[in-house]
Amino acid sequence: MRSALITGVAGQCLDVDEVGFIRQCRPAGLILFSRNCSSHDQIRALVASFRDAVASDDVLVLIDQEGGRVQRLRPPLGRTLPPAAAYAALYAEDPKEACRLAGLTSALVGQDLKALGINTSCAPVLDVPVEGAHDVIGDRAYGTSPAQVAALGRAVAEGLEAAGVLPVIKHIPGHGRATADSHLDLPVVTTPRAVLSVTDFVPFKLMADMPAAMTAHVLFSDIDAEAPASTSAKVTRDVIRGEIGFRGLLMSDDLSMKALRAPIRASAEAVIRAGSDVALHCNGELTEMRQAAEGVPVLSGPALERYRAALRVANGSAAVDVAAAEKALDFMLRRHAAGVESV
Repeated sequence: MRSALITGVAGQCLDVDEVGFIRQCRPAGLILFSRNCSSHDQIRALVASFRDAVASDDVLVLIDQEGGRVQRLRPPLGRTLPPAAAYAALYAEDPKEACRLAGLTSALVGQDLKALGINTSCAPVLDVPVEGAHDVIGDRAYGTSPAQVAALGRAVAEGLEAAGVLPVIKHIPGHGRATADSHLDLPVVTTPRAVLSVTDFVPFKLMADMPAAMTAHVLFSDIDAEAPASTSAKVTRDVIRGEIGFRGLLMSDDLSMKALRAPIRASAEAVIRAGSDVALHCNGELTEMRQAAEGVPVLSGPALERYRAALRVANGSAAVDVAAAEKALDFMLRRHAAGVESV
């Protein structure tokens, strides 16, 4: 039995109340943030204690390690990583080389995560930003062309898989047009669906074979004027599972983000009712964690099968050319630094 919940925790070790909650709830996964990480040995111990409390090694352990602004592990805990925009800049000159280097550096990141017991990376970002959108995506994007975003995104995802790490594409069906940060408010996109179909949705269509995806807390008024994508059965059914054709494990974005204005339990119920397989709750507040757990079911049926398929990827073995990957990362960092200095 496994609860349809991925949870955060408060600190760098589990307290007795968290252990009790995890033993009772048996979440599908754990997501780590900078607050949870102080040393490599401590991270390994925290992950091991979570697995012990769940009474299984078969769990997802997630982290956001995109590079640039969004990487929870920074030196000395993790390597300095360039933002997605650095690969986009190289793609303009040499698409094949940009994809090759993105794949190599992603594999290196995956290997580093795997060594800490982390088997899932919430990457790549497949959002396509447009002029005038909020900069919450910004340089996290792999370009402004849907085909380019998909090409680089696939290279990153395949690099993670080469390291035996599960990639999670985000934020399906697209966050690039959002005029607000969904951590703070609900973004509303009024663009007609016909336009979205040939722009924002395209990278996700091209990567619909991926094993896991994270939904967007964005309201697309031409599709569902009442609910954001993450809590919209219409968006999930007609767009994510329908037009896009995504068949992998679908998780919500964080339930504690301000874009969702309902109480935590109601938000958990809403994302599951809309069609997500698992709900994600990140802030580590135990009272909220319990409320989220009350709003989700035990994994079963197709959701359980998709979870098991994701676990098979997350439990894969590594095949990484470390020397080539380190050379690729060094090149990208030097190139990106030179570009920043020239601005």
